[in-house]
Amino acid sequence: MADRLSVLVLNQIAAAGLSRLPAEHYRVGKDLGDPAAILVRSADLHKAIIADSVRAIGRAGAGTNNIPVPAMTARGVPVFNAPGANANAVKELVLVGMLMAARNIAPALQFVAQLDMAAPDLDRRVEDGKKAFAGHELTGQTLGIIGLGKIGCLVADAAIKLGMQVLGFDPHITVDAAWSLPSQVRKAASVNDVLRNAQFITLHVPLLDSTRHLVNDANIGLLRPGAVLLNFSRDGIAAEGAVKDALAGGRLSHYVSDFPSPVLAGLPGVVALPHLGASTQEAEENSAVMVVDQLRDYLENGNIANAVNFPSVAMGRESPYRVAIANANVPNMLGQISTTMASAGLNIHNMVNKSRGDIAYTLVDVDSAPSAAVLAALRAIEGVSSVRFLPVLPG
Repeated sequence: MADRLSVLVLNQIAAAGLSRLPAEHYRVGKDLGDPAAILVRSADLHKAIIADSVRAIGRAGAGTNNIPVPAMTARGVPVFNAPGANANAVKELVLVGMLMAARNIAPALQFVAQLDMAAPDLDRRVEDGKKAFAGHELTGQTLGIIGLGKIGCLVADAAIKLGMQVLGFDPHITVDAAWSLPSQVRKAASVNDVLRNAQFITLHVPLLDSTRHLVNDANIGLLRPGAVLLNFSRDGIAAEGAVKDALAGGRLSHYVSDFPSPVLAGLPGVVALPHLGASTQEAEENSAVMVVDQLRDYLENGNIANAVNFPSVAMGRESPYRVAIANANVPNMLGQISTTMASAGLNIHNMVNKSRGDIAYTLVDVDSAPSAAVLAALRAIEGVSSVRFLPVLPG
């Protein structure tokens, strides 16, 4: 029990996920020193001191903006997330957002809340007041989807089943997403093409330098008068000043966002929700299970799946002795690794090496346990950022 790995938990992580870390091999808690890994949801790690002992960070969700990913990459620490685990929850909330906008639900609720229920003419006031909230049906409308990952594909499928026309754009669509995208989705040529041709536009892209203010002063004027913009992605994707001006000018009838903003608060047509996208029991459990399984497979076997800063690597165990190496993606790295092992009399049984940009990752199965001196020699190779010996765990 003394050799158990410590996993520091910084937020409330669903028990369905934490239960997948067996107590005989892991200590899991909120106040653990020298953790091997960190599990987090929304806690901001940018200003935190991340212990040198940390070998991996798992985010029980999709976004990793709260984690210093470049710094972790430099240390050879993969950052895992759970893409798609909350996709159905977000999809359902996008549908809610479209209906709220199309049927003017938010102001209608405010109207009813202000009625005097004891008034003798209540029925007349209801009938007179409802005229201000007449809306539109979704059937026959065009929905533009910017970002066709798991969420975007599910939104497309649901919208088609509601009788909507769907226009999609994603220059980086994956093969898996392309396979799951309904054939009825029309391909847009650009973001501007979507803004120009859809009455409803929903954003489903990560917040990167290239996507910040994707909707902005320069292109928001392309919207059809009275369009609806939905943002359940990240608050920086749409420029708030541009949204404010478009609402004032009637270019936008509604802006439905999961991110309350002081710039837009209280403006007519703004529907702001308190970041409810993944706030379902099912989504929280799915995210926790997914990221814990990935974290555990990395800690025990060195395999990597869904890391935002490392290549995906999977190698079946062919030996009880495995070494995992994170290194710079430079020439002759594999030669130096294999030479160092051969010089120590280690026979390489199997090896896999994958790269992603400037980072590379190598798994090596050897026929006998490497000594501390060999591991130190591997760490001393210029460009190597981390070396781990991964014997098969007992039991």
